[in-house]
Amino acid sequence: MAMTKQELIAKVNELIAAPMCNPELKAAAENYLKAQDKASADSLVKALNEYVSSIDETIAFAESDMGKKVFGAEQAAGMAKMGHDFKAKGEKYCFCPACQAGAAIYNNREVLA
Repeated sequence: MAMTKQELIAKVNELIAAPMCNPELKAAAENYLKAQDKASADSLVKALNEYVSSIDETIAFAESDMGKKVFGAEQAAGMAKMGHDFKAKGEKYCFCPACQAGAAIYNNREVLA
């Protein structure tokens, strides 16, 4: 579903506010809000490509030894289950608020500039 510029700006603000937002992605989003020009839009799209995780990446990390080390075995197992549930529903991106907002922005990137 296509977004308006106002809806997209709201998603950029959601991305910035998301607790797990990557610092480089957050900086690109903040820069976009200030400039709202082609260069800042291109930088934001590049950061989205780099830092928005697919659901498969999320599942793989949650099921990995590193995921268990970072989140603890119980939380990692819960995240893996949630990832599998999301994937079964046809979701393509990680379920965290940062990735969900980022995916919405990316899927409407033509509205950025």
